[in-house]
Amino acid sequence: MTERIVEFSQDGASVSLSLGRLLIERPGHPAYAIPLEEIAVVIFAHPAVKLTQPLLAAFADQGVPVIFCNERRLPVGMLLPIAGHHEHAKRVAAQARLSDRTRARLWQQIVQAKIAAQAACLERIRGDDFGLRPMIPRVRRDDRDNVEARAARRYWQALIPKETFSRNPQATDRINSMLNYGYAVLRAMVARAIVASGLHPGLGLHHHNRSNPFCLADDLMEPFRPLVDEVVVQRIEHPEAPIAETLTPEDKQVLIHRLMAGDEEETSLTSQLTRLTASLAAVCLGERKDLYLP
Repeated sequence: MTERIVEFSQDGASVSLSLGRLLIERPGHPAYAIPLEEIAVVIFAHPAVKLTQPLLAAFADQGVPVIFCNERRLPVGMLLPIAGHHEHAKRVAAQARLSDRTRARLWQQIVQAKIAAQAACLERIRGDDFGLRPMIPRVRRDDRDNVEARAARRYWQALIPKETFSRNPQATDRINSMLNYGYAVLRAMVARAIVASGLHPGLGLHHHNRSNPFCLADDLMEPFRPLVDEVVVQRIEHPEAPIAETLTPEDKQVLIHRLMAGDEEETSLTSQLTRLTASLAAVCLGERKDLYLP
């Protein structure tokens, strides 16, 4: 079954729960319903969307993450279920007991996978890894030598070789906005998989911030960021892509389509994230040593 990312950004609407489905009602349009089990993520970006409490509760019960956007249509908040697995308490307790040594080893694996993904992205787009692959074995436990940052500098310079571009999450230009939007959707998908595996998204392996409830999601999404990067570069460099200074609805549609694409169910992003978080749960329970990192 193919899951969908449902975004409300073009028009106002009234959305509610009806017979286990998301019911969408818009003036001048026929009502439309989507079964909740077919939804991966819901994004509310239009200021004139009205929704009901039973619908939000049903989203949480079904494990569907909900993203809320600000007046600039950029994600600012997320709703997740409290628990999504029958062994939630057991697994969270095991997660909290992970030793610093194990966390450092797992972060090493994540950074190595991220750099490998960045190298593959550059090879597909630029025809060369620009020296990233030799950096992978240099990553030690907890990346104490900060190889991730050095690889990132080389990666961004090769990926978007423009003097005017600087990666800045606070910037509002089109490229940064596309990256922020794609990362927000990816983060929600990772958080969903974490909760479904019985883990807590706030107990990170490397990221630690008392004001960040999704530290683990920020850890586990790192190797998948180049998926978003590649889509953004292909979008802005496509000869038929529209020229725009800010994020467009079409940009969002391209990002959503590519994130949900997969040749087979086993190779879809949702499946890969499920395997990753399940492997982390197994590590926490002492059932395996390493993470599943495609």
